[in-house]
Amino acid sequence: MLPTTLTPVPLAPEISLFLVNRPVGLFDLTGGEFRSDRPPPFWAFAWAGGQALARFLLDHPDEVAGRRVLDVATGSGVAAIAAAYCGAAAVAVTDIDPAAVEAAHRNASANGLSLAGHLDDPQVVLAGDVFYSPTVTPKMVATLRAAHRAGATVLVGDPGRGFFPGHLFDLVAEYVVPVPAALEDTESLVTGVWRLRSR
Repeated sequence: MLPTTLTPVPLAPEISLFLVNRPVGLFDLTGGEFRSDRPPPFWAFAWAGGQALARFLLDHPDEVAGRRVLDVATGSGVAAIAAAYCGAAAVAVTDIDPAAVEAAHRNASANGLSLAGHLDDPQVVLAGDVFYSPTVTPKMVATLRAAHRAGATVLVGDPGRGFFPGHLFDLVAEYVVPVPAALEDTESLVTGVWRLRSR
C-alpha cells in the first residue's frame, strides 16, 4: 500500500481522502513505467475532474439527493463520496482497478459514509477525468450514452483533457481547481462540469 495521509480535498474540504503524502507524479509511483496488467494508482490523487464534480454536487445537492448514483472510473471516490454526503439514496462505484474501488470505500468510511457494493438502474452517473486517452474515450462515451439512454442524468468533470468530446455535453459549472504541480505541471486547472445532452 502506498503511503497516504487523510487530507481535505482542496476544492471540497468537506471531504477528506487518503492521498499520496509527498510531491510525486502518477508514474513516479510505478517506477516510471506503465504496465497494462497493473493500472497506475489513479486513486492516490484528487484529480481535477473529480474535485469539480464533488464541488458541484456539494453546491447543488438536489442533483443527487434521494437518487441512485453510480460513479464510473471512481479513482479516489471523491465524486461518489460527495453524492453520499448530499443524501443520495445509494451510491456505488466502478473502476478497472480493484484497488480504486477499495480506496473509494476506505475514503467513504473515513468520512462517516458508506457506498453500496452494486447498484442497478442508476438515476445519476458521474465520471471525473475519464477522457485521458484515445483508446479510453470511445469506450467511455459508449458507456455514458448507454446510461443516458436508460434514463440516467450523466455528469462529467473534465479539465480540458485532449480527448474530451465537448460537442456531446453542455457546460453547467466551471471551477479553478488546485492540483499538485508534480502531477499536472501546474498548480491549478480550469475544470468544467458537463451534462451529457440529449440527442
